[in-house]
Amino acid sequence: MRRDLPARSKILLGALLVVCSMSGVVLATPAEEAELEQLNKIEQELELQREWAKYRWSNESSACYLNFWVNYCLGDARAEYRKELDPIRAQEVAVHEAQRKLRENIKNQDDIKRAADRAAPEKAAERAANQREYEEKQKDAAARAADLEQRRKDAPKRAQENKAGTQLD
Repeated sequence: MRRDLPARSKILLGALLVVCSMSGVVLATPAEEAELEQLNKIEQELELQREWAKYRWSNESSACYLNFWVNYCLGDARAEYRKELDPIRAQEVAVHEAQRKLRENIKNQDDIKRAADRAAPEKAAERAANQREYEEKQKDAAARAADLEQRRKDAPKRAQENKAGTQLD
């Protein structure tokens, strides 16, 4: 029971080869993200093919237990399963490699963009203003804490003064 690759699988393989050949070209980030989305769809299709192959193998191996030569039948079913799975696995490896390259390229472009944003004079001025604001808040908080500590130290004295002032003779 030999199964050739379905037409859909051949189309996916062709699309994968085109994508892999274009992976050396530096693309704009939106185009790369669209390409990554396309690769994710191809990966899902390959996963579906893998699940169907596993389903067929499961059915064939279950049917083997009805035969007298169970181990021989199971070996044939397993060999058939491997014949189906090997091309799928090869395609998955190629898709994963292309996805890895695209993700790395997108990450590198994002890192370069972030570094350029940090180096911008507007951002430097904003960071300096934020630093001054932070330091002012820290000074205010320290002054409030010192004032509170002083009030706590003076609390017994104020309590005595209040007691002395409220006594009626």
